[in-house]
Amino acid sequence: MDTDKIRKWLNALFMIGALASVILYFAMDDKQVFFYVCLTSLCLKVVEFFIRFTR
Repeated sequence: MDTDKIRKWLNALFMIGALASVILYFAMDDKQVFFYVCLTSLCLKVVEFFIRFTR
């Protein structure tokens, strides 16, 4: 698979995760789910960042 396609998928997943994080932050009293979703989307963004700068 092409690295550009992988980067696009990772960016899309990051944006979905970021939107879900904002919704979860304001919608739930228990912030544990928010932290997990936010951490996962940030990890996806870091992976995309390293793919972008190592090729």
